[in-house]
Amino acid sequence: MPRIAGVDIPENKRTEIALRYIYGIGPANVQTVLKIANVDGNKRAKELTDQEVARLVKALETTPVEGVLRKIINDNVQRLKQVRAYRGLRHIARLPAHGQRTRVNARTRRGKRMTVGSMTKEMAQKLETAKKV
Repeated sequence: MPRIAGVDIPENKRTEIALRYIYGIGPANVQTVLKIANVDGNKRAKELTDQEVARLVKALETTPVEGVLRKIINDNVQRLKQVRAYRGLRHIARLPAHGQRTRVNARTRRGKRMTVGSMTKEMAQKLETAKKV
């Protein structure tokens, strides 16, 4: 299994697909990386020679990937929070930052539903049983 940028890329996939397992490499910039490294994208990852892997590693040094990219993104979010920008406030409140609707959707960002203003069914049932006893 070739190891590129600290990631073991799958060896049975084509190189242009296998490189997408690296954080920060997607469909658009995988083509530029392959062109810079002069590597055939249709070749399987296990068929890559050591020279081709070295050229791929060298081509990936030009773009931020993995830990460096995660740090850049985290720093950008922290900066937005510090300057109290609208997007930063949305990050602080754990709400969608790109204008999505929040009244009925956004469950992945907001988390599990919480009852506000009245009791949940379970609490009401417990209260009733406590009154009867």
